[in-house]
Amino acid sequence: MRTSKPTGTRDVLLAFARVHILHHASEEQIFGAGMAKELSRHGYRLGPGTLYPILHRMRTDGLLSMAAEVIEGRKRKYYTITAKGRAALKGIQPKLEELAEEVLPDGGRTHGRRRRPAHAH
Repeated sequence: MRTSKPTGTRDVLLAFARVHILHHASEEQIFGAGMAKELSRHGYRLGPGTLYPILHRMRTDGLLSMAAEVIEGRKRKYYTITAKGRAALKGIQPKLEELAEEVLPDGGRTHGRRRRPAHAH
């Protein structure tokens, strides 16, 4: 993550990025460059040296599965959420809700953007 934020802040933001990855992988298959673009829309600036090790670790941890495909002569790795990843995401969601209620003004209900429809991702 290209940032001058203190290490503690960076670690928290990387954890948030992992939750984003799980979320998006639960909706459709993802690939590194596409996920980097999606994360940048949310304000994350992850370079390949940060993002690809995260994807690899999530795969090693059994949260994502990977299938490779050759696109225009280049190998592209597609990731999808696994049953373990889906269970992890489901377990995280109540914690996120509780956290939002505690740390965001008005429990996060008026903070930031309105929730987008699922197809807008």
